[in-house]
Amino acid sequence: MVLIRDCDLRSIGAVAGLAVAIVFTWRLLRSPSGSQRRQQKRQGPSSSNPGVGTNSNSNASVVPSDACSPSDDSRAQNVVDEFFQPVKPTLGQIVRQKLSEGRKVTCRLLGVILEESSPEELQKQATVRSSVLEVLLEVTKFCDLYLMERVLDDESEKRVLVALEEAGVFTSGGLVKDKVLFCSTENGRSSFVRQLEPDWHIDSNPEIVTQLARFIKYQLHVSPYKTERTAANVFSAPSLEQFFGSI
Repeated sequence: MVLIRDCDLRSIGAVAGLAVAIVFTWRLLRSPSGSQRRQQKRQGPSSSNPGVGTNSNSNASVVPSDACSPSDDSRAQNVVDEFFQPVKPTLGQIVRQKLSEGRKVTCRLLGVILEESSPEELQKQATVRSSVLEVLLEVTKFCDLYLMERVLDDESEKRVLVALEEAGVFTSGGLVKDKVLFCSTENGRSSFVRQLEPDWHIDSNPEIVTQLARFIKYQLHVSPYKTERTAANVFSAPSLEQFFGSI
């Protein structure tokens, strides 16, 4: 019912806007002719020399009362063109469309959300990719998002949580720390995904993507290299933000 009501409101708004544009264009086209008629009335034949006035009027070219200059046509066309320009969708609309209205998403951290690409690197540092933040926050507004990663020690877990917190993921979005999951093996991450049964899973490990293809409705394989599509429900992109077209 909400979708139908939104469509009706957009249709009514479009019709009303079209009517305003038509009326504005009509008035723009008609206004020069009205001023020409008023000028013709004020410039009637001179009473002091009617002969001369008659001759000059007979020799003058007659301008149609409804004529308009090319500049008027150009202005009117510009108004119409501007009105009918396509509206660029917002990032939120793109996210919902790309995710096919999926409401639960699981996502790996390494190579997708974080700059680092291996658990060994997390033993030294954890850095959230700045370019992915806008998309990530938009996903958290619309979806139940779970982040997960394999780590080698407790200190790595702390570094990841601190990096996410400093990036504003827990304050600006709908993500909480309890939805950031850690495991010690790749199979453990695969088990997390199967237990959560998401509509979408996002991963950078091709083996995990292949294993989950028959269990998960949709998957996104994030890889800097162009890969062959392994299944009809598996998509690929160089990065999460590029998949949603935000860069």
